Amino acid sequence: MPLAPRAVDVTAIRTLALLGASAAGKTTLVEALLHRAGVIGAPGSVERGSTVSDHDPLERQFQHSLNTTLVHLMHRDTRVHLIDTPGYPDFIGPALTALEAVETAAVVIDAATGVEPTARRMMDAAARRGLCRVVIVNKIDAQGVDLAALVGQLREAFGNECLPLNLPAGGGSEVVDCFFSAAAEDGHEADFSSVEAAHRALVEQVVEVDAGFVERYLEAGDIDPRELHAPLEQALREGHLIPICFVSARNGAGLAELLDVFVDLMPNPGEGNPPKFLHGEGVEAQPILAQPDPALHVLAHVFKLTVDPYVGKLGIFRIHQGTVTRDSLLYVGDARKPFKVGHLFLLQGKTLVEVPSAGPGELCAVAKVEEIHFDAVLHDATEDAHIHLLPLDFPVPVHGLAIEPQRHGDEQRLWEILQKLVSEDPCLRIEQVASTRETVVWGLGELHLRALLMRMREQHRFEVSTHPPKIAYRETVTVAAAAQHRHKKQSGGAGQFGEVHLRVEPLPRGGGFEFVDAIKGGVIPSQFMPAVEKGVRQAMAEGVIAGYPVLDVRVTVHDGKHHSVDSKEVAFVTAAKKAFVAAMQEAQPIVLEPVVAVDIAAPEAHMGDLTGDLASRRGQVSGSSAPQAGLLSVRGLVPLAELANYQSRLNALTGGQGRYTLAFSHYEAVPPGVQQQLVGQHRVREDE
Repeated sequence: MPLAPRAVDVTAIRTLALLGASAAGKTTLVEALLHRAGVIGAPGSVERGSTVSDHDPLERQFQHSLNTTLVHLMHRDTRVHLIDTPGYPDFIGPALTALEAVETAAVVIDAATGVEPTARRMMDAAARRGLCRVVIVNKIDAQGVDLAALVGQLREAFGNECLPLNLPAGGGSEVVDCFFSAAAEDGHEADFSSVEAAHRALVEQVVEVDAGFVERYLEAGDIDPRELHAPLEQALREGHLIPICFVSARNGAGLAELLDVFVDLMPNPGEGNPPKFLHGEGVEAQPILAQPDPALHVLAHVFKLTVDPYVGKLGIFRIHQGTVTRDSLLYVGDARKPFKVGHLFLLQGKTLVEVPSAGPGELCAVAKVEEIHFDAVLHDATEDAHIHLLPLDFPVPVHGLAIEPQRHGDEQRLWEILQKLVSEDPCLRIEQVASTRETVVWGLGELHLRALLMRMREQHRFEVSTHPPKIAYRETVTVAAAAQHRHKKQSGGAGQFGEVHLRVEPLPRGGGFEFVDAIKGGVIPSQFMPAVEKGVRQAMAEGVIAGYPVLDVRVTVHDGKHHSVDSKEVAFVTAAKKAFVAAMQEAQPIVLEPVVAVDIAAPEAHMGDLTGDLASRRGQVSGSSAPQAGLLSVRGLVPLAELANYQSRLNALTGGQGRYTLAFSHYEAVPPGVQQQLVGQHRVREDE
């Protein structure tokens, strides 16, 4: 096992997540930084599958990251934690979880391709999380790149707060500092702009957050940048400055300078915005301030989970407060029994590096703790049982695949394997659809689900059959209606009796379900009202007109009857169920379909074909933008049912150059023709 890294003070820790589009060079940049810092003897290659980051067999096969990977290095007595994240939109879930573990979001941009939709999305997510942000422009030595134009594009995309911290020189063979240097040294002129202009813009941007420095700057004309550490950190925290750094992971330009930027200018755990912990649930939850003090009680957050068939469960967490040591006793959330930390690790790719202790800012792992789970808060004080981190806004998985074992009798094992795999990714979801008796896995795209199936086959040696699931249609009502039903059964002995009168009425879209008990005079005793609600919910789950769950309705039970001897729960369940079905049939029911927001990025020349194709799919284009020259991004709303195998169609229309992302938007009524078809299919199934 590797030697344990030495302990460092909280001020000597930096944590960064490398984010951005696939092929921007994040993994290659990590390799180059590890090599520069002396961690590895030579940089690995994504193509050869020899990198520290992409160590998973599937990642080597796909030749891009599928999950987050943690590495660390030492530079000038400072430990730098780096999280390499996947760039494909299908794997944005793990990338988003990395935001919960760092002070700084470093968005990596390919100098040749410019700002892509994934970079915009991650920059926005980091801003919402209150992280300091930095842009790293990679591949500055690529042929034909216009870096001056790219800076303009960055400022247009992310705001005028984006300013170069250094500038490329020598045709991308080196970079020159613009923050600590007020002028270029002889023979080191920048390839565009000037050191003087960039330095002046940086200083003016930083001093704006402190009136005292503004006055000094106006009087003196410049300020020693070494005096600007506090206002610089404030500017980063407030998003008033987003530095741009230039590098080439391939030729090494800017790597040493980038490590210096991490150490000298990026915030330590005590300088970044504090994590958004809450104590309690719902509207009564109160903010809790975690302090990066190693002497306080422990607060840590599990932001990544892996379940390996051989290693077991590995919980990876960020320590926000206190110190975790071997033999520490930690609680998982509101668990009443603590677990003992047998071994504590830092991660270097797939390698576990054991350490005796770790304090605030460290990214650590514990193995084989079964009760640990994603998003759990680890603590060592029982009064912290109800503390949690403000949830992230994950995209809703809308690509589904019905899955079943190839061997009869393996259903339980299928469920267990799926549970393990889904626990690792917050954007995977399993659903057992009662109406169709299908087990459906939901993900963010075709590639997302294909990777899941490959893991099942290669890691767990489990073979499955798949087919497209039915679209997650829903039912609702459009007007109010009432109905009643009496369930009466006599069979010689004790009978069954229950009568329920209820009304159904529509709620606004997204309103869910409301159950109102308006019974007066005890005509339905209170002990039977849970049975009434149970019957209503059963009918809603099974659907009424097309066999799909009912939503956005209010059900008010206002009258009924009972019998002192024969009334039983089962009677009121049945009566409520049939009364609801009768009322809904009179309430002009409709079928709803999921509508998704689609964002398509493709070369400008194909936009006419794309918008026409969307229109043919009952889509509505809501807007467009030009993230860079020659590339357009089109946004719109499209029924999910119309997007089956859409990636194949997009590839055909754009020559494989188009990309798209989906996010659930809302439910909307299907056209009358579609509703007639769905209702007819349901009747056929019932007859069979």
